[in-house]
This record gives sequence, structure tokens and C-alpha cells, in this order.
Amino acid sequence: MNPTAVKNRTRTQEDAALLRRALASLPEPQARVALVMVSGLPGSGKSFFSRRLAGRAPLAVVESDAMRTALFPSPTHSGAESARLFRACHALIGDLLRDGISVLFDATNLIENFRERLYSIAERTGAKLVLVRVEAPEDVIAHRLAQREAGNGDSEDVSTAGLDVYKRMAKLTEPIRRNHYAVDTSREIAPVIGKVCRELDRWFRG
Repeated sequence: MNPTAVKNRTRTQEDAALLRRALASLPEPQARVALVMVSGLPGSGKSFFSRRLAGRAPLAVVESDAMRTALFPSPTHSGAESARLFRACHALIGDLLRDGISVLFDATNLIENFRERLYSIAERTGAKLVLVRVEAPEDVIAHRLAQREAGNGDSEDVSTAGLDVYKRMAKLTEPIRRNHYAVDTSREIAPVIGKVCRELDRWFRG
């Protein structure tokens, strides 16, 4: 391994350790683990859905927006910043799964090539992989993002992504090629949460 690669790997490990310290309390380790990947554009309601799901299942929530702020106190959402963030998040997810802690990864996860990395992490750690695509009508998202920028959004929302970021990311979105749940957060989300919880419960009970 060349010196640059060693340096990058060391930085990723250090970043992952920092992000782990930034997590809230973790669930108890289990014999069987799961990785729930939540995907969607800014303003789609990913974090709202993720909080509701994590309230019903033993999952450590790795939220990219919170992790970005922990790693970069004044985030820019640049390509280099995002690349470093997601390398650290992926390393953290692998570490948690190997420690017997199931993970919910709340991030845009818009590009299939990037999602493939998560699929590989699940395969390497023997984790059950559950995919969820979160969406909402564009006018609803625009209203949510306008409220966020005005400081009137969800009090638990830590994202700094605005309408400009949404428009840029919308052009990059690729369909999920594997079986997944789809949920529209402008409607009732309880049915999908119930389905995901039942699937996880069956897996954990073996």
C-alpha cells in the first residue's frame, strides 16, 4: 500500500472513531445484525422516517447530516467533503455491525455505485440488508426546505441542505435495483414502518 493510501486509510479510521463518539447511546449487541439503508433527496423526510423507525427497533442511527456537522463544523457539501464523510460513515457502519450493533443509515444514498458499497458491507458482516426509499411530492419538499432555510423547520432537523442542494442532487438520482420499501412522507408512514419492523423482528429472532 502506497504512503498516500496509508494516510487516507488512517484518516478514515480516525474520522470513524470521531463519529462513533458523536453517536447517541447504542443498543445492546445482538447475535444477528441488520443494516437498514434509508435513501432519499434532501427534504424528502428521511430523518423523520428514520427517527420513527429507530423508536421501534434496536438500531444505532448513523445520520449523515449529523455526522457531517460532527466532522465539518461549517459544512460546504463539496464533493471532497462528502467523499471523506461517506468513507468515514461506511467505516463506522462496518465497525458497528462487527460489534453486533444493528445500524440504520440515514443518508441520500442516491447513486447505485455508492449503494453497492453498503451492500458489500452487509455481505461481509453477515447483516440483514433492508432498503427503504423515502420520497415526497416536489412541492412538499420545496416548502419543507423553504421552512428550513427560514429557521421554521423540524426542530430535530440538523440538515443544512437547501433547495440548491436538492436541485443538484435530484439530477444524480438513480433507481434502487434491489427489492426495497418505498414510502411517501406526505402520507401516513406507519404501514411501512410496521412492515420493516416485522421483517427485522423475524431476522433477529432467527
